[in-house]
Amino acid sequence: MTTQTVKADTNELVLVLGATGKTGRRIVSSLEDLGVPVRKGSRSASPSFDWNNTATWDECLMGVTRIYINYAPDLAMPGASDAIAEFVRRAGVAGVKHLVLLSGRGEEEAQACEAIVQASGIDWTIVRASWFNQNFSEGAFVEMVQAGAITLPAVETPEPFVDVDDIAEVAVVALTQPGHSGRLYEVTGPRMLTLAEVAEELSRATGRTISYQPVPHAAFIEGVAASGAPQDVLWMLDYLFATVLDGRNAHLTDGVQRALGRPPRDFADYAREVAATGLWSKAA
Repeated sequence: MTTQTVKADTNELVLVLGATGKTGRRIVSSLEDLGVPVRKGSRSASPSFDWNNTATWDECLMGVTRIYINYAPDLAMPGASDAIAEFVRRAGVAGVKHLVLLSGRGEEEAQACEAIVQASGIDWTIVRASWFNQNFSEGAFVEMVQAGAITLPAVETPEPFVDVDDIAEVAVVALTQPGHSGRLYEVTGPRMLTLAEVAEELSRATGRTISYQPVPHAAFIEGVAASGAPQDVLWMLDYLFATVLDGRNAHLTDGVQRALGRPPRDFADYAREVAATGLWSKAA
């Protein structure tokens, strides 16, 4: 993530939930670079935070005035809206002034959670995103790229993959600068790509042949289950491939430009940067 050049407009304590995840660790690093006090919200932190254990919440909220809310694994999960409602209620009692929620594009359940935050009486910013570039380098699909075959369900719908660095930078600006309260930033990359086109971009970046090999949805889910993936990850992948890639998100938005005053990062730039690290040349 590019280090912010604008001095933070706050020295108030920020709680970053999902602090070890794709967006959270980038946000923590950037806030620390800015000199903003940060409390890491994760099961491994002290005090610890666990979405499934409400007894951990209040201690994490003590002294906090701004929060980045990242519900794992996804706001579409059953029970997410109940958890968000209770957490936001406690945040209000604790005196929190600003909530920044990472939400999901095209997910009715996620939009229900947005409504809870918006009706909380606390200043809010929504960052609404879908498929990340980094799914191919930090997520479930990295071994597929290493093996030279992206074996995912047969989907021809294009997706405007967004870079996690952009998402994190939007969140950091919302947490540290004025002018972002009451804003909903729906963020995408600058162009849409099918999975076949993603494979072509990865092939160009790596100098290897990386193919897209579509498989039936049921077979994909069975394979994920056989790999020993956690049940919540299995549920999320099943949901996302069965619903969100049906074309509902097949359009570009200007959220990154509005929040940061610059265009979003292109998938090709991301692919070249990761390829240069040698990550994708490793044997699967």
